[in-house]
Amino acid sequence: MAARYYTVTWDQLHRDARALAWRLMEIGPFEGIVAVSRGGLIPAAIIARELDLRLLESVCVVTYEDEEIGEPKVTKPPSAAGDGTGFLIIDDLVDSGTTARVVRGLLPKAHFACIYAKPAGRETVDSFVTEVSQDTWILFPWDTEPQFIAPLARRGTAG
Repeated sequence: MAARYYTVTWDQLHRDARALAWRLMEIGPFEGIVAVSRGGLIPAAIIARELDLRLLESVCVVTYEDEEIGEPKVTKPPSAAGDGTGFLIIDDLVDSGTTARVVRGLLPKAHFACIYAKPAGRETVDSFVTEVSQDTWILFPWDTEPQFIAPLARRGTAG
């Protein structure tokens, strides 16, 4: 279990993806985007819109099962991206860097960007927007749903 949880809303994710797009505009132009499935799919769509890119590819790497890290397995390679020349790899988060290293091995000439980066994986990506602590588990909007919670006073919780 993670020591901390950080909830990202749809609005915040959209703002952060646009902030990443601003940074990437200075580095480009790019021919296309490879989205790392599943977490990179939505950020990649936002960034593709902001950079006016129409060529989108995906790579599917399974690393996590709930909050447990396993051996990475490529279930769909990014065939249309070749060696990555002219491509931008987009993911939501780099944690340990395991997935990033696998994807970099497939696309060594691509620019790798993510929205959030943890210290252990930070050096595996070229660009990111926000660093979070290693012991934080980010709850993305597709992993949560809004629901009512009682006020603190009604839950008997002090301070």
